[in-house]
Amino acid sequence: MGGLTEETPMGLFIVRHEHRADHCPATDPAMGALLLNHLSRVNTRRHGIDIHGEAVAQGAHALYMIVSADAEDRVRHFLEPFARAGTVEVLPASTCAGVVASGGCAALPVTDPGTPAADPEEVCQDAMEAGLVVHRAHPLNGETSIPALLGGVVMPNAHFYVRNHFQIPLLDPSAWRLEVVGRVERPLRLTLGELRAYRSQSTVVTMECAGNGRFLLDPAVPGEQWRHGAVSTAEWTGVPLAEVLDRVGVGTGAREVVFRGADHGTVDGRADPIRFERSLALDVVREAGVLLAYAMNGEPIPRRHGYPVRLVVPDWYGVASVKWLTEIELTDRPFEGYFQTEKYRYEWNGADRPRSEPVTLQRVRALITDPAPDDEVDPGELTVRGVAWSGAAAIDRVEVSIDARPWQEARLVGERRRHSWQWWELRTRLEATGAVSLRARATDLAGRSQPERPEWNRLGYGNNAIQEVLVTAR
Repeated sequence: MGGLTEETPMGLFIVRHEHRADHCPATDPAMGALLLNHLSRVNTRRHGIDIHGEAVAQGAHALYMIVSADAEDRVRHFLEPFARAGTVEVLPASTCAGVVASGGCAALPVTDPGTPAADPEEVCQDAMEAGLVVHRAHPLNGETSIPALLGGVVMPNAHFYVRNHFQIPLLDPSAWRLEVVGRVERPLRLTLGELRAYRSQSTVVTMECAGNGRFLLDPAVPGEQWRHGAVSTAEWTGVPLAEVLDRVGVGTGAREVVFRGADHGTVDGRADPIRFERSLALDVVREAGVLLAYAMNGEPIPRRHGYPVRLVVPDWYGVASVKWLTEIELTDRPFEGYFQTEKYRYEWNGADRPRSEPVTLQRVRALITDPAPDDEVDPGELTVRGVAWSGAAAIDRVEVSIDARPWQEARLVGERRRHSWQWWELRTRLEATGAVSLRARATDLAGRSQPERPEWNRLGYGNNAIQEVLVTAR
């Protein structure tokens, strides 16, 4: 039984070996040394085995191992010396991430067998190792931890928040095509190489999930209970969509542009699978500086963020920035897809009848990143730092209130930014000890400011209420 190639799929196994006390191999120095050499990394690699951990239960004459191999038979063959000394039990295993992604110890993640997709267990494990706060393992949804927000203008790709509705498709860049169809004069089908040959542009854009802050709504609403970290900033590089539209020629009567991703699946109330689709009005597409992005912070876009190409719509909530983009269609009528008309809408119960309007531009918001909730701080000098952003305009000012006292204006750090968050800081003093309340409020150049309390709506979107952070001065 030879070694494995890098392409060999590996399975995870738990091994339990037990022997009688009067036949413990460790009492014989030669036998003990033989078993140690058998477990050496050089020998395990020769057998195609990878040992992730091993432990002996003291006083119980039992050995436990977590191993990976391409087949259970390979594991049993490797364990023959232990079988001669006692009993061997080999159990197929998973990780905690795999169990949660599967929805239970005995379940498997629901994926479309006809579509190559990322392994939910692997995707979830990667997110946890990157420090994301996971809200759902499959499809993966995770927010950036507040400590990770501290730092530069952009968020490292591994720490960028993730919002998915379906499984993550694995697209072959050599086979990927972008079709531009519908009410156009010259339909187009682009390869990745052809798209990259167009004029490129890089833009630093803050992207926020429309449900960011949903956990604060009372009464509670369904959906991912995002706290404050479903927001991140990256430098996106790609082709201005306007360049491609000029190439195909906008046809007579075209009103909207529909964007379709390769991700798809089932949703409540629909019998058949649907694709993730969103639309924008044609005039919005031209005015918003929409990008067909293929790079994120100078690297190819990671798979979980839309590789090889995604849409980036500056200033709009993230739902507009369709990932794994494969088709663009110009239409002469309003688009009525599921994620356009049934989700991502503000819905309220009005006096006469329910009101509804679409989620569009990001609402103005300030976020305190330092100190963190429940931090202990020293009385005296205190620096409060954070970020602020708005989809309507650049940030005009940020104010901070300490223990409900009058608002103090913070200093904006660096130049004002139109499409990305603005760092700010306030140097102040804490004269007393005990619990301290810190609140931050942003106002943009369009005159929009944050409300005191969350605006409740049925689906929990757009909560930009003033944030409060409680710390203790000792």
